Amino acid sequence: MVRRRTESSLYCLVVYDIEKDRLRNKVSETCLDYGLERIQYSVFCGYLTRNLTEELFYKLKSYLNNENGRLLIINLCKNDEEKILLFDSLI
Repeated sequence: MVRRRTESSLYCLVVYDIEKDRLRNKVSETCLDYGLERIQYSVFCGYLTRNLTEELFYKLKSYLNNENGRLLIINLCKNDEEKILLFDSLI
């Protein structure tokens, strides 16, 4: 279920680079569980509150403990969100 924007949510972008398939799949499933939408193989986006974003970050970070990988989560304020340019030709 994709989360919809609420008054307290921010647009969240999750990007990761993880070597191991098993771990990459676990991170992917967790992002989907949080209602994020996949926009690239290792990139998800959607609306999360600050608390949920922080919760997601620490959960994903715990998966990477002692493993090779990189994780980036960016929250965009409403003003920055309005500057996003998107082209999606997928049918």
